[in-house]
Amino acid sequence: MGGDNAKGPGSGDDNILFFIPIGIFLYLCLTMTKDTSKSDRTRQFIVERTAPVFNEKGYVGTTLTDLTRITGLTKGSIYGNFENKDEVALAAFDYNFERITDYVKVRILAKENSIERLLVYPEVYRDFLTIPLLKAGCPILNTATEADDTHPQLRERAARALDFWKKALENQIKRGIARGEIKADTNATEVSVILMSLIEGAIMQAKASGSPVELRIAMSYLEKLIISLRV
Repeated sequence: MGGDNAKGPGSGDDNILFFIPIGIFLYLCLTMTKDTSKSDRTRQFIVERTAPVFNEKGYVGTTLTDLTRITGLTKGSIYGNFENKDEVALAAFDYNFERITDYVKVRILAKENSIERLLVYPEVYRDFLTIPLLKAGCPILNTATEADDTHPQLRERAARALDFWKKALENQIKRGIARGEIKADTNATEVSVILMSLIEGAIMQAKASGSPVELRIAMSYLEKLIISLRV
């Protein structure tokens, strides 16, 4: 009746038919993963290379020629990874802001006392112009000034960054109040706004004059203000 020649589900032919599709599937998955990783690396490379240029020259001042020159890539390679110049600029802003945030955060977390943590700001920004990472200026100030009336998306990013910074400062001050390190009647929002305004205003003057004098005067005043909050 043919039963002796019938092959069960575990026979060799069935295994071949089963494993070939699985092999192809795994190969395709690995290939797609490699392509995705390569694409991500290329995007990151473009952002890292162009971010300082956008921060120094601004959105309008940064041309496609700048992007191809600094990356060594063609226009097609750049726009094969980003939809347009806007998308590159937004990613570059995020990258610049993240770098400064990380730079300050590491120094803040190295301190335990809340007053000492706040003093990190005048300590860092006093020498703003001499730090390679920050030499081109604050990306928030640079972007907000340029994009105020010309680029709504960049202006929104700058506004969000300012809000993030303000909330981080408020949290540090509230932490200090809760730990008995900062006077209980301290208004966290007021102090945060004043601190940010002193820093950004002093940076603007220093960039315009090319001199650190105003910056150091403002940061010395900020130090006194922060110390006056101590219990």
